[in-house]
Amino acid sequence: MKGGHNKKSVRVEFVMSEAEAELVKERMAELGITNLSAYLRKMAVDGYIIHLDMGDIQEMIRLLRICSNNLNQYTRRANETGNIYVADIEDIRTRLDSLWDGMDKLIRGFANIS
Repeated sequence: MKGGHNKKSVRVEFVMSEAEAELVKERMAELGITNLSAYLRKMAVDGYIIHLDMGDIQEMIRLLRICSNNLNQYTRRANETGNIYVADIEDIRTRLDSLWDGMDKLIRGFANIS
């Protein structure tokens, strides 16, 4: 591969019914795929496409950022005042427990992908 371009040289053509073409379009829409050639190549080579809903992962990342920001604020306050507040520790503990529960849910969801 020169210049990082993927050169495809074999052309494959086939005919399908209107109903089959509509079914392909529906499946592509369900997966959020718009490139017909890429979809058909992937299906022909692998026989399946796994589409992951990244919404839950993005939410976990958002919660981790919030928790991280809070921890930094608590650390800064502890360094400034020399005190560690029980309420701050409990807040972080509660948030981390919630994050672990969410992560457990995500991992169990991934385990069920077949």
